[in-house]
Amino acid sequence: MKPKEYSPLTLAFLGDVVFELLVREQLVTGGDVPVKELHQKATKKVCATAQCRVAAEILDQLTPEEQSIFKRGRNANGTHPPKSATMAEYRTATGIEALFGYLYLKKDKSRMLELFSQMMK
Repeated sequence: MKPKEYSPLTLAFLGDVVFELLVREQLVTGGDVPVKELHQKATKKVCATAQCRVAAEILDQLTPEEQSIFKRGRNANGTHPPKSATMAEYRTATGIEALFGYLYLKKDKSRMLELFSQMMK
């Protein structure tokens, strides 16, 4: 199956773990700190509210293809936000996760890392 052929929620399912792995890798390579502290920092960066906030850093830099994947994820039905996020935040985060899942399946690691780096500035 080609990456574009997956449902947006399937892409977001995969993108959720890809994004979290990138966050964890960034935290671990930043120095040896207690695992509890790593977990707390990771949780703050991978929550829907934080993903929505940092999404603004890249949205205007997405290619038309990437914008399409982001919008498909953002507009996907069947998702329910956690208590800690608004529906708009959750949908934006789902769009970001779909984009990262898509880039992972497309094996475009350089673009994925470029966008992640811009989001984490």
